[in-house]
Amino acid sequence: MAPDGGLYVPETLPNITSLIRPKPIPYAELATCFFRLFNDEHPLEEIEALMTRSHSTFIDPVNPAPLVQIAENTFVLELFHGPTLAFKDFGLQLVGNLFEDQISRTGMPVNVLGATSGDTGSAAIHGLAGKNGARVFILYPKGRISELQERQMTCTEAENIFPIAIDGSFDDAQNIIKELFGDLDFKAKAHLSAVNSINLIRILAQCVYYIHAFNQLAKDKRKGLHFVVPTGNFGNILAGWLTAQMGMPADCFVVATNENDLLYRLFTHGRYQPESVSHSLAPSMDIQVASNFERFLHYHLEGASDQTKQIMKRVKAGETIELPDFNPEQFSATRTDNDGILYNIRATRENLGYLADPHTACAFQDINPDTPTVILATAHPAKFPDTIHKAVDEKPEHPYLESLKAKEPRNTSLPATCQAVRDYLEENMLKG
Repeated sequence: MAPDGGLYVPETLPNITSLIRPKPIPYAELATCFFRLFNDEHPLEEIEALMTRSHSTFIDPVNPAPLVQIAENTFVLELFHGPTLAFKDFGLQLVGNLFEDQISRTGMPVNVLGATSGDTGSAAIHGLAGKNGARVFILYPKGRISELQERQMTCTEAENIFPIAIDGSFDDAQNIIKELFGDLDFKAKAHLSAVNSINLIRILAQCVYYIHAFNQLAKDKRKGLHFVVPTGNFGNILAGWLTAQMGMPADCFVVATNENDLLYRLFTHGRYQPESVSHSLAPSMDIQVASNFERFLHYHLEGASDQTKQIMKRVKAGETIELPDFNPEQFSATRTDNDGILYNIRATRENLGYLADPHTACAFQDINPDTPTVILATAHPAKFPDTIHKAVDEKPEHPYLESLKAKEPRNTSLPATCQAVRDYLEENMLKG
């Protein structure tokens, strides 16, 4: 977060049309070309090394985000082939390596603080586990993520990892994070750094796989293209939209929500109105405060920072915000409740032969078979075996997840208060 409590955005957005190719190139090469447009701090060879290392942990480093065709005009961009089986790996493997680079250059430790509704925490932990000079504190809502998601965070056996289960919702955890980052004296004293999608590097890293997806499409599937994105905190779909602003052709970005449908209501009725969080079958999307909407609002208001700041001040106060004539081009939205998630998993399996996790299942709502469509698959179905079994009588497994079942979880439980978390950080953080 910026010192005034806002979120950073790039000063300018570069043109990326040179990265649009008739066929895909190796992923680390594409990521290097993209980040060269933003990074004037590292020499080219260092950027190349960072990108190669950050994607070496994926099953196929050359193509870590394969595009799978499941119907004439429907494709699935599989983003779950990284070390923690979720799309967050794309941003957080890079963030972990950048933190390591920063620590080696400055000699200063970092205490990484984040909140997770499921997948961010495990991806951040995997990206930083065992790295010298870094400690990782991840807050998550107790009892509101899947058992396997929790085990991914609590069974690492790494001494620098501190998972914290709080008695509250993800939004409570996120609010604690923002309050601690807003205390500039404590932020400086604790050498705090962020891993949530308020960290702009996360968003930029996710831009790359949209370009990679586009480059995998045949020429006749690139016109009138829709991207459908399971959405909670608005970071993943913001990355796609930013990529379009930089020159990648795309007609529409579909915000696919679960029953916690803040963003569906926003893009359908122009009203930003947080409600209580409902515990759904797609727990990583159980969010009612979409942090990255602030960045989109900044662009929507054509860079009017003062107006953005005033609206976000009212949002943070819990007010309902009416945005008249809010009908942004390139956006639409869908909503899927728990019954719909189960139905979509079942129908997609039976009709298309594809097994989707509960979050990706939200993106199969109201797909037009005549429109070229790329659905972003955000997590491996094996992370949610109970829901999959309920829908299709299958229990998908993955060797990595199965290995976690034999390990002893290690975490800390705290009340959902800023003071409790601050005290815990003071006791366990690296000082320097």
